[in-house]
Amino acid sequence: MGRRIVFDLDCFIADCKAAMRSGGAQKTIRELMREAVSEPAQVLRALGEPKKAGIELLYRSDDLTLINLVWGPRMTAMPHNHHMWAVIGMYGGREDNIFWRTLPDDARWPIEPAGASALMPGDVCPLGKDIIHSVTNPLCKLTSAIHIYGGDFVTQQRDQWEEETLRKRPYDQADARRRFEEANHLMELAAA
Repeated sequence: MGRRIVFDLDCFIADCKAAMRSGGAQKTIRELMREAVSEPAQVLRALGEPKKAGIELLYRSDDLTLINLVWGPRMTAMPHNHHMWAVIGMYGGREDNIFWRTLPDDARWPIEPAGASALMPGDVCPLGKDIIHSVTNPLCKLTSAIHIYGGDFVTQQRDQWEEETLRKRPYDQADARRRFEEANHLMELAAA
């Protein structure tokens, strides 16, 4: 019989902090994440059943940020970058990522799709510091994942690409908050 994983958030954060002090932090954190979400029910038990869409800050320092990210039903985040590496670990629902690449200035569009990935509970997805991706929760229920960033995600300047024109502009945190609020409002209407 295999070893049962019990997810403990404080131990997980301590392990991630220790990984940052060693060489190969992203690779080590990817393996820590792989072990953590190998039993999604244990993560759910530790973090609690998601009730609404949003971003819960679990840990933050200059070189490391951990968040519990919950996407609302059918919610989409436009193409964006992080300017730092990331590791996503799914523990509920599904997250569809489209990866984008930039094109030369004389191209018709500034970016184009370059790949895709559907993430399910137990899946781990590392992202390089230059990755551009958009995210969709295709389900009619909440989707949840732990996101770890190799830097201060809260203060890092990022970019996003407009949905219709794909033009690049600075990341708009107020717009991102509105999208989570709209997702929660739509869930409330559906439940009424």
